Amino acid sequence: MIAAGKPRSAPIAPIQLRAEKLSFTPNEFFIADVVDERTSSKMVGHLIPPFVVPDLPVAAQAVDFQGGSLPAIKTYIKQSLAQDASLRPITLKIKEYQVTETPGAKGKVNGQVTITVAFELRREGKQIHLLDYKSGARYSRSGNQLTVVEPTLRKLLNGSLEYFHLWMEREAAGNEKLAKGLQVHITDHTENTEPDTLFYDPNRPLNFSDFKGRRPPDNFAATIFPGLSYESTATMDKGIIHIKIHIKVYALRELTKVRDDARDARTLNHEQRHFDIVKVASERFKQRIQPHKLTIDDYDSMIQYEYLKALWEIGAEQKKYDADTNHGQSMAVQMKWNAYLDEELKKLGVARAAGLTSSN
Repeated sequence: MIAAGKPRSAPIAPIQLRAEKLSFTPNEFFIADVVDERTSSKMVGHLIPPFVVPDLPVAAQAVDFQGGSLPAIKTYIKQSLAQDASLRPITLKIKEYQVTETPGAKGKVNGQVTITVAFELRREGKQIHLLDYKSGARYSRSGNQLTVVEPTLRKLLNGSLEYFHLWMEREAAGNEKLAKGLQVHITDHTENTEPDTLFYDPNRPLNFSDFKGRRPPDNFAATIFPGLSYESTATMDKGIIHIKIHIKVYALRELTKVRDDARDARTLNHEQRHFDIVKVASERFKQRIQPHKLTIDDYDSMIQYEYLKALWEIGAEQKKYDADTNHGQSMAVQMKWNAYLDEELKKLGVARAAGLTSSN
């Protein structure tokens, strides 16, 4: 006999998450890992068990997937979703995934299923957050029938995977977060068409027509203040970031000055070498920003760091050059610097103009 007011129910068996062939095949990613970040990772929810007396309340029971939530979900994805390990590795983080049931009218049971997941890309030793997905579903079932529960849970999990698949198909070509690699394209500015700025051209050494400063330099035969700058843009094409860098080694003509009594080859050579020092630094800068030395996530800040490093090198080298040569007055030391800079430019692949050698 069943005592009045004391409904009897049996324990609910764990839910078996049934594998199925999903209707889409990922071309841009595979699920490399699943991480369970739910508050309660030992159950998938609470279900009302089948009961004998329909009108009497029955306490919901905690239930989990067969074998545990995390192993079950990993197995399901492995068996249901095509996995190509040559594609982008994605980590699926489960924030919420549960079913909750409450008694309904006339012996019915109302259920609500919710899912919240995050998708992250594993790249260069970092986890890059891509997107969050949240969804839910409701159902109503008879008090003695549990068959609707598993398909509803499975449908929401499938929905999250399909949503991410469609997002990847749309974003893979142009979203920098999904870049698979990068290329650096460097150009030098050598056109001298601006009246106020002189740009370094290895085929066109300094000449006295470049010295446009109105006031003669104080205490020196001549002065030049060359600088280094760059402009960069980045675009995505077929999953590759293309970084275009345009480098300018320049001097402002109004700051380039020479005394009338110092217009000779010795003076011109000394000032040319100031220009050469910046060119050497720019070529070293180029070497430090090659693709294999940059990361996809931090390439912009890494380039900026190397640029600041180049500016520091220029400042230190210019001071040393003037100190060593006594601003060009020590011919023996000047010759050593001439030979050194010629050799550095040669090693860095800069072809010098004929007639400008260490003998100047």
